[in-house]
Amino acid sequence: MASHRKSRPVGTRVAGIRTPALATAALTSVALLSQSANAAPADDKPSLEEVEKKVDDLYRQAESATDGYNAAKEKTAKQRKQVDTLLDDVAQRTQKLNEAREELGAFAAAQYRTGAAAPDTATFLLADTPQDYFDQTQLMGRLTSRQKGAVDDFVSEQSATMKKRQEASRSLQTLSETQSDLKTAKATVQKKLADARELLSELTAQEKARLAAIQKREQQEAARKAAELARQQAAAEKAAQEATQQATAPQQSTSPATDSSYATRAAKALAFARAQVGKPYVWGATGPDSYDCSGLTQAAWKAAGVDLPRVTYDQVNAGTTVSLADAQPGDLVFFYDDISHVGLYIGNGMMIHAPKPGAYVREESIYYDGESGIHSVVRPA
Repeated sequence: MASHRKSRPVGTRVAGIRTPALATAALTSVALLSQSANAAPADDKPSLEEVEKKVDDLYRQAESATDGYNAAKEKTAKQRKQVDTLLDDVAQRTQKLNEAREELGAFAAAQYRTGAAAPDTATFLLADTPQDYFDQTQLMGRLTSRQKGAVDDFVSEQSATMKKRQEASRSLQTLSETQSDLKTAKATVQKKLADARELLSELTAQEKARLAAIQKREQQEAARKAAELARQQAAAEKAAQEATQQATAPQQSTSPATDSSYATRAAKALAFARAQVGKPYVWGATGPDSYDCSGLTQAAWKAAGVDLPRVTYDQVNAGTTVSLADAQPGDLVFFYDDISHVGLYIGNGMMIHAPKPGAYVREESIYYDGESGIHSVVRPA
């Protein structure tokens, strides 16, 4: 049986208004476009946290490359000195060789004038192997003992000079390769720093202010952790003193003892480091007007009479490793898996270090980049 209801016009209601099918389709398209617009990211610009991480990573990479630069620079200086010494030696030997050649030429000419020497004197003087020449012509049998001695000296000096020339040539090649490494490391450092500056330059004033706020919170957290370490170290020291007083004999510590001589040297190193506070970080610098991280620690301990290697991954082996809980003023604190940063521990969870390009030598918490950033603590020998 047919329905008595009137057929419903094609369309739908929107806010109580009946709309035709075309209008419905248009509204549907608008809704879909709106959803797509909402789903797509409005801006692919990285967040401030991501910018901070990228910049910090670039600075760390630059520091790692700086260590490579420092090592290549130190190696270049040593090799250049070695090459200069070899070239001086070659020059002196060449002079002696020329004098010996002149002496041989004098008596060869005299023999030629008297007819005692049939072989071609010019051929002899130009020969590369005089000994072979004399052997072949049997001239040695007609020479006096003085003349034979001159020949022997000439042959010996020529052989030694040739060896020194070959050694100098190899050293020059090695020096050239090291200079190439130095140039590559320098370019790498400059590129990383340029990339970091570019990232920071793209921030607006408002974003820079927000980034500063983020960094301030991180510094506060680092200070909190430093204070906690200071409390732990103070408690451990107090407990050790009480145990020593109660014991009939001094207890043996499982960590290396800090004797008075070390404390004296450490105090000198710290005094020097504190005097550098406020000086700029400059990669590759060893003072006195600027420093990089390992340049500062090297200079500080040198003031205390201790020679440390130039780069961090050598300094980390220049002493005894101790636990963070046993860290004493003067100890070296190393950071990151690649051991690309170092600071001088001053106690209470704090250190003096040359942080990064654009910054200055300063006192700061050893937790400045989080607890996971700490690699090890070393007490210089």
